[in-house]
Amino acid sequence: MTSATMRSTHTIKNALGAALLMLVCAGVVFAASSMPPGDRHFYLPDPAASKIVTVTREGNAEAELTVVTQPVAIKETGPRETIGKFGEVYAFSPQTIIVHRDEPTMITFWNLQPDDDHDFALLASDLSVLMYVDLPPLTKTSYVFTFHKDGLLDFKCMQHQPAMSGQILVLPPARP
Repeated sequence: MTSATMRSTHTIKNALGAALLMLVCAGVVFAASSMPPGDRHFYLPDPAASKIVTVTREGNAEAELTVVTQPVAIKETGPRETIGKFGEVYAFSPQTIIVHRDEPTMITFWNLQPDDDHDFALLASDLSVLMYVDLPPLTKTSYVFTFHKDGLLDFKCMQHQPAMSGQILVLPPARP
């Protein structure tokens, strides 16, 4: 083998090795962001996650909003090509929620579908799942969220991602 051939072979092996490493790392990040721990084991933020957000089922809220589930393309109304290619497609509305840090905010999730279960996963900036809760059909489910850090957090329905997702923007406290 010539020196040039050896260098070329070495370069190709390095490139393939780097590509494989990137794929493995991407798979780990995807797995961490797309599958909550315990395979549909529902939970509220643990003590570590509570440094970012605390969530309770009840409490005094200073602000309140409702997030509804909306069908975009479903088996009952089609279009069939979309359902065939992507399955049923849903969305949260609104997809953007703006809150103030340290202001308890009641968020009511209203699943309007009679036969489709949804869920809500709140993700930290590192894509770890802070909370994961069930949103049963034809049910309103409420939680009081208090965010403790400014910034942007993603949320999604793990069953219907990526379309059924959104973001929560946490702003500094409102001035009196």
